[in-house]
Amino acid sequence: MEETFGGVSSVVETSLYHNVHSILRELDCEPQAGSASNKGMLRWTLHNRVDRNPSISVPLVRVLIKELEKAERIDSKVRIIPLLHTLSYAVLQSVFIPEDLYQRMYICLKSLVTLPVPYCAIALNYARQMKMEQIAPGILYQRRVIAEHSLRNDLYPLHEKVFVFIDPAVFPLSLVNALKADVECADPGGDPLIYKRRVLLHTVIAGLGKQCRVDQLAHALEHLGEDLELHFQEVVTILEQRTEDGASEDNQYKTRLQEIYQAILTAAKDPASCPASQAETQLPSPEVSFHVWTKEDEIWNELVNFALMVPADRNSAYLDEDDLKRDSVMSTMSTDSGIEGDMPISEFSAIMIESQGGPEDQSSSQSFYRRPCVRLPKAGNRMTLMMEAIKGNGGYVLSKEERNLTARIVVMGDDRTLGRLAKTLHTIRKREARHLLLTKRVNLEMYYIPVTDQSPPSNQEGFPEDMLTLAGYLGGVDLWYDCNIAGLGAMILKLAQMQTSQSESSDPNTFLLDIISYYTRISQHPVHLPVYSVKICFSGLSTHTVEEVFVAQLAMDFPEVKRCRATFKDTIKGSVRYKKYNLQEFYGAVVSVNYRKASISDREVERGMSLSTSGMLIRVSPSCRVKSLHSVSISFQDTIPTRPSTPSFRAVSVNIRVLEERTFTVCLDKDSRKTFKNVQSIEVSPCLDPGYCHQPSTKSKYSFGEGVESLSKYLNKTLTLPINTFCGNEQ
Repeated sequence: MEETFGGVSSVVETSLYHNVHSILRELDCEPQAGSASNKGMLRWTLHNRVDRNPSISVPLVRVLIKELEKAERIDSKVRIIPLLHTLSYAVLQSVFIPEDLYQRMYICLKSLVTLPVPYCAIALNYARQMKMEQIAPGILYQRRVIAEHSLRNDLYPLHEKVFVFIDPAVFPLSLVNALKADVECADPGGDPLIYKRRVLLHTVIAGLGKQCRVDQLAHALEHLGEDLELHFQEVVTILEQRTEDGASEDNQYKTRLQEIYQAILTAAKDPASCPASQAETQLPSPEVSFHVWTKEDEIWNELVNFALMVPADRNSAYLDEDDLKRDSVMSTMSTDSGIEGDMPISEFSAIMIESQGGPEDQSSSQSFYRRPCVRLPKAGNRMTLMMEAIKGNGGYVLSKEERNLTARIVVMGDDRTLGRLAKTLHTIRKREARHLLLTKRVNLEMYYIPVTDQSPPSNQEGFPEDMLTLAGYLGGVDLWYDCNIAGLGAMILKLAQMQTSQSESSDPNTFLLDIISYYTRISQHPVHLPVYSVKICFSGLSTHTVEEVFVAQLAMDFPEVKRCRATFKDTIKGSVRYKKYNLQEFYGAVVSVNYRKASISDREVERGMSLSTSGMLIRVSPSCRVKSLHSVSISFQDTIPTRPSTPSFRAVSVNIRVLEERTFTVCLDKDSRKTFKNVQSIEVSPCLDPGYCHQPSTKSKYSFGEGVESLSKYLNKTLTLPINTFCGNEQ
């Protein structure tokens, strides 16, 4: 049966009811292999159906409210967060919701505020949004499109952009083009007029409801001339003022919308009626830029370009000196010294002779002309360029609003990728500790889509090493993240391979873009992954040390120790191999371990011990049960099975030093690119935030002067990696 805007049949509502119940049944079932991806595909199918036909969002909202009321009544908390997010996204995609349904929705959300965290926090946030949407219908859609596509206006100056970074260690180069096509397949082609038409169409329909004829309005907007910009600014002003004033003067608000509606129909060049598809009111995908993460400073460069609002075709001229070509810069470089004595006599005399005409004649009579110059930047001068641009001397004048830019960093990879992201965050915080420039302008949010390759490396026992341990932790904290993000990550490489096998003329697949859009729009609650720092000291006379960070694990290995593990027969006296395994080199190396054991009271004193080991593994592996206890798990490896093994333990910090003339190898976050050889000692401790620890001689903003105890000692100074999820956890 046909689904129309005026009314949706009971068949459609029943079908939506079955779709929602399929998702809820999967949530109630015990987790099985492949079940997470099934749940994610069910959610994607439902939202994709609403995106193609926004008119069915009203019966979907009605079904979701019923299920929320039932979940609260039977105390089924596993259903509440998925239903809340699904309800919010359905309202965002909707074209018109009746007033009584808004009221029922608001009452349902307010009743959920009595639940514990995180349910109450998410319900309260959505209750505020639904109340604002009830007062000014279409405001959520309008703000979302304005922010995601940087539509200029005076009342809502927020801008957002999504940056997708893929790790080349995970994604083969043969799949990069297919992934890039899937990520950057935004439908309107980046034309701001198309987005403004959609905002006008959606806002007028949401405000007037059945009083608006969708086909005539859509056709009139297609043929609207220069008045499109004027009506767009007027609609933005009306809704923003409506949000500030509240529900007062409701008749005046609808009267102004009706006037704009009639003005659009009258101003259209071709008033003839033409049927238009309601798909033109669907929520467009956000602006996404795709990057292969090869350079360590690439995220920093993109953030600075975004903060300065530098056009895409001029990014390299300002920040990336490796890509600059000398020949292209020579045409705009000044060759004169600026000294009058160096200029030709003819040009010098032409400047000195006073012109008898006006100012325009004087400027045209001067034959001397200095061509515009381009400064050739260096890596050390990037901060200087940033500071000059902040002051308005860098060629791009910044607006007065602070932190009105939101950069959503989406990384795709495994534990190695999160290790690189933690290092990037530490570098950014270290730079910002000296000059607070970037974070003063940009609100940085981080997202993680776990993807691993088909042939992961193997550990010493020959079993495949788990490269998605942190993704498993995030999925354990947030089941909706496990369904929609972690569970669907395994499909990304398969879809990219299918895309490359097809013809180049085939349409790109929007599955990955839909997942990124839903993830970045809905998940605003971070899970804080603890970051640990390691100080690596090398052997020899050199005092050179390296300081690095890791978030997953640190593997310590002695290359000289026999790789294969000894069997029980090798330890029997009188056997052929007994003498061989009785040698010291196969018993491992003697190391000194000084550590401070983890405890809830944090009052443990430092302990020490010496032992012989062939390797050591330090795992971060934050616990889901004890969220406040940040510690690492330390386990030792031994080549002799008969020798009593040292039990593993959890410690806050540890200092390991080899007591023999041997060295060991350190590998961080399972990444071969972060492997260090000839290491003699390491120091592992929670990574301190450079924002708190840099330049301790300067006065902190949390101190009140002499004689008053500073508040900085009570602040949490450890650095964490915030990954946005659908429910989050407390830091």
